[in-house]
Amino acid sequence: MLKKAGINEKRNSGQTPADDQLLPLGERIRKILGIFRKTESKTNRMLYFIMYDIENNKVRTAIAKYLEKQGCIRVQKSIFIADTERQKFDEMHNTLKEVQSFYDNNDSIFFVPVSSDEIRAMKIIGQSIDFNFFLSNPSTIFF
Repeated sequence: MLKKAGINEKRNSGQTPADDQLLPLGERIRKILGIFRKTESKTNRMLYFIMYDIENNKVRTAIAKYLEKQGCIRVQKSIFIADTERQKFDEMHNTLKEVQSFYDNNDSIFFVPVSSDEIRAMKIIGQSIDFNFFLSNPSTIFF
């Protein structure tokens, strides 16, 4: 199961890996907004955040790569957003649960389902971004 998630048994020295970098904020926002531009609402799809606190750099990097391969969009270093079928949600949850059981840790991984309305009501503190620039649907506004 570790191999499926991209993790091998070796642990690294605790240095932050170079590939643990985020895309530029504008690109992350474009990807997130792409989720909400979909016109079809399918009942078997779920919108959710995956958030983690993982001490080991190698495990953390492998899990991030696994989530990206599964189509999740990195929002921050330890937060991803995904819009997948319920089956994929369950599969990723079970895979990461099994990975976590293979090593001694105090780590935590959260899968948090959210609605589109909750995302639209999201408030962001931080870098100044003109969200209207990224929005193609004028009826969708982020505050």
